[in-house]
Amino acid sequence: MGLFIVESEAKHDHRGFFTRTYCSREFGQYGLAEKMVQSNLSVSLHRYTLRGMHYQTGESGEDKLVRCLRGSILDVVIDIRKESSTFGNHLMFELNEKNNRAIYIPRGLAHGFLTLVDDCHLFYQVSNFYSPENERGIRWDDPFFHIDWPVNDPVISERDSYFPDFIP
Repeated sequence: MGLFIVESEAKHDHRGFFTRTYCSREFGQYGLAEKMVQSNLSVSLHRYTLRGMHYQTGESGEDKLVRCLRGSILDVVIDIRKESSTFGNHLMFELNEKNNRAIYIPRGLAHGFLTLVDDCHLFYQVSNFYSPENERGIRWDDPFFHIDWPVNDPVISERDSYFPDFIP
């Protein structure tokens, strides 16, 4: 799928820790987006809040670097690139404030997450500017993908709950 789990090395001392969360030179060495043009913060107040599954089409496609700063989330990506050998597959990862991990998500994958505790803060950077006219979504429980969410009735926006069935 082209996903990368980004492990940040934390330097701890009596004050806390310092960690580098992004380095364009290191990302470039792995063939990842070297330029992030926008940073976003998403705050979810309640456990089992689900946001997604979102993506941008065409030239507005985004590479994303996603990190959970507070709380714990189940991060989910779906490969919707028809030419990909992993088309239709999805992967899940737990990101939380303790594991200091981020996920690099290449363009062409739909992305969403479910909060596992109250008060989650998700920080993500994207390689392209937001384009409302190219934003699309897949319903969280679309039968084509068979995602086994740990909750049947998440807190979800009206828009996200009414995305149409995915048509391959």
